[in-house]
Amino acid sequence: VQLQASGGGLVQAGGSLRLSCAASGSILSIGDMAWYRQAPGKQRDLVALITTGGYTNYVDSVKGRFTISRDNAKNTVYLQMNSLKPEDTAVYYCNAFPIKYDYWGQGTLVTVSS
Repeated sequence: VQLQASGGGLVQAGGSLRLSCAASGSILSIGDMAWYRQAPGKQRDLVALITTGGYTNYVDSVKGRFTISRDNAKNTVYLQMNSLKPEDTAVYYCNAFPIKYDYWGQGTLVTVSS
């Protein structure tokens, strides 16, 4: 399965972006999905996850600002990001949860200016 993230860009602090992750196969067959991000010089960390049943969880730093969702019919996972902060600047990736290393795609760059 290939996962292609898109929707990143340059946005001012306080702005919004919606990321999409399109899978080449069924995301139901993958199972639980998640968004991860990697800031410059830092490790790649979990941001948000969504189970096949729709349960969601978020890292504390994005709670109340980010919303993860999935459309199983379209094999797509989304990340709605509101009230963006400069510290949200990173390359964002989608993958399964837990991670399946063969599924890493190129990611999409989000840059938040102050």
